[in-house]
Amino acid sequence: MSPLTISFSGSVALLCAAVAGSLGWAQISNSGSRAGTNERARITLSRALPKLDGDHLRATVVEVNYAPGEWSLPHSHPCAVIGYIVKGALRTQVSGEPEAVYTAGESFYEAPNGIHSVSANASKTEASKFIAFFVCDRDTPLSISAPETKGSGVK
Repeated sequence: MSPLTISFSGSVALLCAAVAGSLGWAQISNSGSRAGTNERARITLSRALPKLDGDHLRATVVEVNYAPGEWSLPHSHPCAVIGYIVKGALRTQVSGEPEAVYTAGESFYEAPNGIHSVSANASKTEASKFIAFFVCDRDTPLSISAPETKGSGVK
């Protein structure tokens, strides 16, 4: 499956997206009482992004699937990444940060250029799936191999 890629041209597109998003959020949050049911929308992550060139922004959405016990070799991402766990659990560690496990419904943020020494399915019996939303301001590969480091994902 190829990733969904969205290109933005200039700050006008960003402003339009922000206004449309806030209008959509207002409509969702004011859509009447839903007593006894779950929220229709919830914020799972809000994070400031690094300084970006607004004239060259590109958002790319990638679906990542790990089979039970599967893991990736050490790598990094040149762009900021926001992840959302759809199914199962993801075990991850980026250099300088503690190892973390995220489960379905949770989100995470990765700053640009951090080396993933661990990126793995946290379960040996169930598959995991997450959506990675990359925000880049230049043409660059989404992932870059890193020199193998201690803790390549196997545990």
